[in-house]
Amino acid sequence: MRYLPLTDADRRDMLSVIGAPSIDALFADVPAEARLDGPINGLPPHASELAVERHMTALARKNIVAGEVPFFLGCGAYRHHVPASVDHLIQRGEFLTAYTPYQPESAQGTLQMLFEFQTQVARLLGTDVANASMYDGSTACWEAITMARRITRRRLAILHEGLHPHYVSVAHTMARFTDDDVADRAPRLDADPGYHALIDEVVTNQPSCVVVQYPDILGRIGDLTPLAEACRANGALLIAVVTEPVALGAIRSPGEMGADIVVAEGQSIGVGLQFGGPYVGLFACKQKYVRQMPGRLCGETVDADGRRGFVLTLSTREQHIRREKATSNICTNSGLCALAFSIHMTLLGEAGLRALAAANHAGAVAAAERLARVPGVRLTNHSFFNEFTLELAKEARPVVRTLAERGILAGVSLGRLYPGEGDLAKGLVVAVTETTTGDDVEALATALEEVLA
Repeated sequence: MRYLPLTDADRRDMLSVIGAPSIDALFADVPAEARLDGPINGLPPHASELAVERHMTALARKNIVAGEVPFFLGCGAYRHHVPASVDHLIQRGEFLTAYTPYQPESAQGTLQMLFEFQTQVARLLGTDVANASMYDGSTACWEAITMARRITRRRLAILHEGLHPHYVSVAHTMARFTDDDVADRAPRLDADPGYHALIDEVVTNQPSCVVVQYPDILGRIGDLTPLAEACRANGALLIAVVTEPVALGAIRSPGEMGADIVVAEGQSIGVGLQFGGPYVGLFACKQKYVRQMPGRLCGETVDADGRRGFVLTLSTREQHIRREKATSNICTNSGLCALAFSIHMTLLGEAGLRALAAANHAGAVAAAERLARVPGVRLTNHSFFNEFTLELAKEARPVVRTLAERGILAGVSLGRLYPGEGDLAKGLVVAVTETTTGDDVEALATALEEVLA
């Protein structure tokens, strides 16, 4: 297909028709600091394909490959081992060509896969029903907040201090276009997740929902049952967010503790880090709320001859009904990533998931004990799964940068996640998975001791 560039006259005519004074006016909602200003990474406006390839390859060499260095990054994106069979199976032609399940007679394989995926997600999160996936954990979190507003007819969402700041940011961004009020605050380097204070807020403020991450951004794990009971008694919904689903192979699921809606980032199972995406959002809830659940829902049925089959049971999206009546403006699901999740989960099985979770936790416990012995390091957690927070004797961000120069990705500094929050500047979140070796932990401990000395 030929590329036909627009002339200045073409642009003027198009702007005139849509009523915009300039091309820049079309991007008014994009912050100025996020807009392109000049060439990208020094690239000239025009270059040959070969020149571009050489330049981009040189840029790529500056990256540190996760599998080649001691790697302790987490905070919502985790390095787990994904079996080679997952990548092989998702590339089979049957999955690649069955794009969309609008016509069930020609997409039974895709529909059955999504049905199995929903079953796995519902059982993992401890809920009655799950949808066919969403884009990622953060947008699933926002969809849960709007779902709670539809159910309760209230507009205040209280976000727990331990909710990932990127999820908080997405909620604030989306709330700009709705009438929702979003209340949040930064966490404290405290071993107690602080759920009791949330109970008081529920009683006082009567919100539509309370959003809690489990385990939270600092790795802390608490009992959600009292909070769920308080929400139920005061007409609010409890939304639980899980960014590390492998944890649910070892700890109680949010649904078991009474959460009304459970959302999660499914990247840990079947999906690699992939420079931050694409990922897969998990969304599940109690049966009584199913008609307010966003996205697609695949169901099992029988055809005219009594044969088992699969269809789109509920799909109240803007493509199908009036936009203002839709439960979501998300027009699809993360089908390929959901497939990878489902295949990996099937390969693991319940016993495999529990064994994987046990290996993660054991490795994290050993790492936390070793790192806590480093002078100038304090472990802040009383409980954690595979991620915990250290308080260093000095600001964490320059320590992280220094260790990265030494080839060690030491973790995520809280100063990066919460700029301007001075009390958090010394916090470092460290994640340990089954891919982390004892030598990796020892390398981090030795380097930390040198840098903090």
